[in-house]
Amino acid sequence: MNIVIIIPTGIGAKIGGHAGDANPVVKLFSPICDIVITHPNVVNASDINEMPENAWYVEGSILNRFLNGSIKLKQPLSNRILLVVNEITNELHNAVAAARHTIGARIDILKLDHPLIMIGKIDENGASGEVCGWEELVDQVWGEKFDALAIASPIQVSKEVSLNYFRHGGINPWGGVEAKASHFIADALLKPVAHAPTLDADPELRNFNEVVDPRMAAEVLSSAFVHCVFKGLHKAPRISDKGLAYKDVDCMITPHGCYGPPHKACHDAGIPVIVVKENTTCFNQSVPEDFIFVENYLEAAGYVMAMKAGIDPISVRGRALNNDRL
Repeated sequence: MNIVIIIPTGIGAKIGGHAGDANPVVKLFSPICDIVITHPNVVNASDINEMPENAWYVEGSILNRFLNGSIKLKQPLSNRILLVVNEITNELHNAVAAARHTIGARIDILKLDHPLIMIGKIDENGASGEVCGWEELVDQVWGEKFDALAIASPIQVSKEVSLNYFRHGGINPWGGVEAKASHFIADALLKPVAHAPTLDADPELRNFNEVVDPRMAAEVLSSAFVHCVFKGLHKAPRISDKGLAYKDVDCMITPHGCYGPPHKACHDAGIPVIVVKENTTCFNQSVPEDFIFVENYLEAAGYVMAMKAGIDPISVRGRALNNDRL
């Protein structure tokens, strides 16, 4: 049983839209699946990442390619990680050393000749932003020896927006532009890529120490923010002409109200898509009628267990999940 769990970045998902707060979701499905494929946003929690051993950490654009059948994925024993940064700070130096001696990962660090500039924005469509310098980044790392690329750089978000998010919630203002940068760079390199923000220069944000919504607590207590990326990239699957194919995926699980390239790819391929109604977003997009709607992730896990056991879910319910067949 192989499944995909997506929670699109920057659309205010109630579960998984903050700082790795969907780690328990992935851990819920882990014991009942052979492979749980997900993307960095779902499990990245700054200095925390609780993804289980059978979770595959796949950048969003690479996941789209996989689901539309243009590539296959193969998990290595480990990846050689290259960390690129605008500046090599003490926090980042210590983060690399810590990952080497706890995860056991091989990590090299490289200062960029041209800084990567990322500006986070929020509008009626959610979180997005502008990315400058990514092409120069790709050119600089092209000749380096590495299997997966970690990026640690600042994200420019106004102090007012940052404090408002920490104190009142809403849409994570950093995630959208992170996904955008990762998409650009992964598409160019065709290798696993993930980004982590570095500490804000503003003293009030750098020393922020207030009690926050539990879903964003990992963001506040972290110092280097990049350990989650090291853990995810350590064994992140590589693009391959042999390995796991889209036809090996048994179902995909998604929040309610969003529809994008992975949904369309699964629908076109006949892969069942399970929509979790409790996990709302800032969108209310329509989806195909043959998607499977469940109330929450606990019910979704039951549906996956029924699929794995070859049981028609209707046979263990007093009524059909969608339309009565009788």
